[in-house]
Amino acid sequence: MQEWINSATRQRFLDAGRKYCDGPATQQVVTGGARPVDALVTVVVTHRVQPHHVDDFLAWQRHMSRQESKFEGFRGTELFRPIDGLQDEWTTLYRFDTAEHLDAWLLSAERRELLAEGEKFNSFKMRTIENSFGSWFAFEDHGEEAPPPSVAKTAIAVWVGLYPTVVLLTLALSPLRLPLWNGLLLGNLLSSFIMSFLTMPYYVNPLLKRWLRPSPGAAAARTNLVGLGIVAAVTAFWVAVFYLVTTVLWSLP
Repeated sequence: MQEWINSATRQRFLDAGRKYCDGPATQQVVTGGARPVDALVTVVVTHRVQPHHVDDFLAWQRHMSRQESKFEGFRGTELFRPIDGLQDEWTTLYRFDTAEHLDAWLLSAERRELLAEGEKFNSFKMRTIENSFGSWFAFEDHGEEAPPPSVAKTAIAVWVGLYPTVVLLTLALSPLRLPLWNGLLLGNLLSSFIMSFLTMPYYVNPLLKRWLRPSPGAAAARTNLVGLGIVAAVTAFWVAVFYLVTTVLWSLP
């Protein structure tokens, strides 16, 4: 990143675009936190704050951060001030290690009390960032984008969708008798599209929604037991179907 910032190529673009700017540019570099190896869930909250309320807002944010830090999985908070002429909102980023720990904070009594204390700052927007599979896990909660599932749930859910998708594609492409390298190239491309537009939104997410995105107050042990039971049952079903298709009813060319 530093090489790009200091490069002659970037400087030429800055010189060419200077005529479009009202003044010197400002630059912020935002990292992914102190532990980039973590699969962190980041929440971005923006507030519009009246100038005469800035001190109260900052005190309220400090109180909010102290309470957040007491919750399991909390990984830190960053606060960015407005930029004159570019951005009017105050932007806060706070991070948790998993979606479950984030939910515990978002649904907590402590947060509700803090929101009530900062009622004059209740005009805010919130969005969650962290989803290694893009829109594959797109859930909404009261009109807002909900946090994605945990890494373990994500991996299992992708496996549930990937197995039948790959096997069905293999069966569909087998009559073409493509070389291995060519068949895998085409199969991987098609499976990516099928997973994105069909398998995940219309099969996996509806099937496992209560497990991937449990309702507030749901017992975690029971939710996980039911969810994993569905995973096992569905997997057993596809194994039986593909065994019969490929060994009893039909053999691959």
